[in-house]
Amino acid sequence: MLSGEEYIARGQFGSTGSMGHLHSMTKGDGHWRRAERVLLIVGLILLLTYTIAKLHSTISSRLAVESFTNEHATAIKLADGTGRVGTSGAVDFSIWSPKRILAYQESLITKRELPEAILRIPNLRIEVPVYEGTDDLTLNRGVGRILGTAKIGGSGNIGIAGHRDGFFRGLKDIALGERLELLTTDKSIHYIVEQIEIVQPENVSVLTERGVPSLTLVTCYPFYFVGDAPQRFIVHAKAVGSDASTSFPGAVLNQIESKEKVN
Repeated sequence: MLSGEEYIARGQFGSTGSMGHLHSMTKGDGHWRRAERVLLIVGLILLLTYTIAKLHSTISSRLAVESFTNEHATAIKLADGTGRVGTSGAVDFSIWSPKRILAYQESLITKRELPEAILRIPNLRIEVPVYEGTDDLTLNRGVGRILGTAKIGGSGNIGIAGHRDGFFRGLKDIALGERLELLTTDKSIHYIVEQIEIVQPENVSVLTERGVPSLTLVTCYPFYFVGDAPQRFIVHAKAVGSDASTSFPGAVLNQIESKEKVN
């Protein structure tokens, strides 16, 4: 039989043990609650960061598209002061590859300079800004003048390169006699396609002078080849005149058709 002191001692011990257990549980619950609060805060921060990034991306893309249109307007205003613009700024993605569409959209944010000219092939619904050089960013945003070829607006053979799964995919339907146009800040230069050929990549003779002011378009071939295309699709066009208009007026069409008949 326990003495009173022993009973009390045992009771105190038992009581102390129970209280210690409760304290440990309370302390453990406190840690869990703090962890839950931390996780909740982290989750809210991540959600907020994602929302801000998504909103920023959307706004940036819209501003970039608007900037793209404004760049066109600035780059090809007429010398006669009418202020008409030669391109709508809308891009037809219907025959583009998904990869090239994404690359183009990303390039809107990073490439800001004005184009040197606008290349138009009305029958193929091609209307694309022409920049200097042929680096990846340039060819994602538009097409590029091949360095070493004639300057836009000058004499000689102007070489312009573009991606086969982007702006230049429409070249698959080009034909002899097709009309092309280069719009610069002060004039429109008109061309007629006179030769189409498929060559090996190392054949750079396609960019040599042709005796008359010319335009040579270069893209990879075949157009729907999976991987690095093994050949190059070349379009040669000769200049047939220029004017200060952003479209083919009737007089110019008559002039072109007359030269076609003579040739």
